[in-house]
Amino acid sequence: MLELKNINKSFGSKEIFKDLNLVVNDGDILAIVGQSGGGKTTLLRMLAGLETIDSGEVFFNNQKVENDALTDGEQIMGVVFQDFQLFPHLTVFDNLTISPLKVLKRASQDVFIEAKKLLEQLGIDDKSEAYPYQLSGGQKQRVALARALMMHPKIIGYDEPTSALDPALRKEVENLILSGKESGITQIVVTHDMAFAENISNHILEVTPVK
Repeated sequence: MLELKNINKSFGSKEIFKDLNLVVNDGDILAIVGQSGGGKTTLLRMLAGLETIDSGEVFFNNQKVENDALTDGEQIMGVVFQDFQLFPHLTVFDNLTISPLKVLKRASQDVFIEAKKLLEQLGIDDKSEAYPYQLSGGQKQRVALARALMMHPKIIGYDEPTSALDPALRKEVENLILSGKESGITQIVVTHDMAFAENISNHILEVTPVK
């Protein structure tokens, strides 16, 4: 279970969150909706350690996670960003394996076996040696998810996963997230698409800019 207590975040004089409280139960899908500027992506980035939390407390499974631990690599959340952020000069397989090898210092044999298994599970094992420019939007989405899973995060976050996708790919992403739910993965999804949010989520959180 993820719990946020009295989270505050500002950028200069602009207040993004004021005393935000949130609970996400294990295996749930939380959809975060709301207008631009409300802090949806900022929340994902804070949990992924990419933005600092000004004040407040984060608990995971009733254990407090110190704010500096998030930025020092405590992998609570792996994020699949809107633009996927795949390394264009690396193959799909190398995109999956580079961080576990270099950041987590895991044994190469274990990393390679896990990467192959994930690619098979996501139906893209035939794209192992392809480069990102050779993939469709849905395939890039699955590669980005596999790369996030390779870091063994406790939660997966998605930043606008259906943005600019056609209806067929939108459905593909929806099925991908729901398959994660069946596997017991806790997920947080930022989206502007209310219909999509209602289809996938256990709970919906609407955030609005602080006045």
